[in-house]
Amino acid sequence: MNLDIISSNKSFGGWHKQYRHSSTVQGCEMRFAIYLPPQALTGQKVPVLYWLSGLTCTDENFMQKAGAQRIAAELGIALVAPDTSPRGEGVPDDPGYDLGMGAGFYVNATQHPWRDHYQMYDYVTRELPELIETHFPVSTRRAISGHSMGGHGALIAALREPGRYRSVSAFSPISHPSRAPWGQKALGAYLGNNPLLWQEWDACQLLRHHDCQPLPTLVEVGLDDPFLTEQLGIDALAEIAAAKAWPLELHRHAGYDHSYYFVASFIEEHLRFHASHLGEPAQG
Repeated sequence: MNLDIISSNKSFGGWHKQYRHSSTVQGCEMRFAIYLPPQALTGQKVPVLYWLSGLTCTDENFMQKAGAQRIAAELGIALVAPDTSPRGEGVPDDPGYDLGMGAGFYVNATQHPWRDHYQMYDYVTRELPELIETHFPVSTRRAISGHSMGGHGALIAALREPGRYRSVSAFSPISHPSRAPWGQKALGAYLGNNPLLWQEWDACQLLRHHDCQPLPTLVEVGLDDPFLTEQLGIDALAEIAAAKAWPLELHRHAGYDHSYYFVASFIEEHLRFHASHLGEPAQG
């Protein structure tokens, strides 16, 4: 598979690079960004944290706003950020910001016109990791994280893929999308109007109805998040995790909102959390 480089910037002794490639799963061109820490430049295979972004975002939001590279360089962790949807000519879209391009919701669409291109779940859990592990000096030690819609994506990937990730974390995740307006709109469009079909793509429902393999889980939420009550379902996630004895560490922060100012404030804690489960940091 050919990778076409878009940009390359040295950062904290490592390199941030953007690439485009032809995706078999998505049936179109896709873009992703990778940060390779300095340890990877010596030939060592480093672990990877996959980051899934939220509605309207691209790979650039996290890589440019979260300030994660300094700590990733210290810990010897590669960062990979895919786009949030397929894009381009022939890819279906919707006038709303919360459906279509920029809003793939990390599911495998089954409904027309979305099903030919919107296979985001298979892309982020299968095709992209295979590409990363083939073309870059990384190991198969993986963790996954994300923000908002991406927090939803990270949680469902971790719950649906036992053994694939060492740990999972999320900022302001849409934890119960089948009960949230954003989730109901996206799941209805991509999967059809039968809510029973949505359960396999809802973190709370997966945790409630399946015997999922326990995985270290860290979640941050801001108490001044304007979407906290209507969209995120954090209380439901906490209640179900407690009932199932799921290893959830949940932090609620007064004064913080839904923005990348919030993510940047606590990204170091998340990187160190993942490093503790990914094994010993690679030595530079």
